[in-house]
Amino acid sequence: MSAEAKPVSATRLVMAQEMTPQDANPAGNVHGGNIMKLADSAAGVVAIRHSGRNCVTAAVDHFEFHAPVFIGNLVTFHASVNHVGRTSMEVGVRVEAEEPRTGKRTHTNSSYFLMVALDDEGSPVEVPRLLLETGEDRRRNAEAAQRAIARRQRKKK
Repeated sequence: MSAEAKPVSATRLVMAQEMTPQDANPAGNVHGGNIMKLADSAAGVVAIRHSGRNCVTAAVDHFEFHAPVFIGNLVTFHASVNHVGRTSMEVGVRVEAEEPRTGKRTHTNSSYFLMVALDDEGSPVEVPRLLLETGEDRRRNAEAAQRAIARRQRKKK
């Protein structure tokens, strides 16, 4: 049986990291894989907070880059639970790059991580229900429910 429901606001995360030369190619563009790894870490923290369990990434939907990230940018990851199933959670992650000298912020991408909570033996375990507090929470939940249906349909094929 899953624990008491948790509101979206209880597990939301904002994580920021400055991009350094180790994160980039010789042209100064940050490798997309570095951004993906950090987004996955942010999603994992949110999923663990919500479920109170270790979690693994089961799928990633829509990781399309809209703008490059450069050395020196402060990259901020805004992550929150959008939807929960029985043992899984969709965590949305919005990524923004900021040029610290000017304060200019650019939305570089949004992505959706399907995270699965695990028990101590490594088997999927039930997660708490999600309490939707705002109109934005409800919108994101409805869109996530549609993505969940699409994932199940793709899996059947």
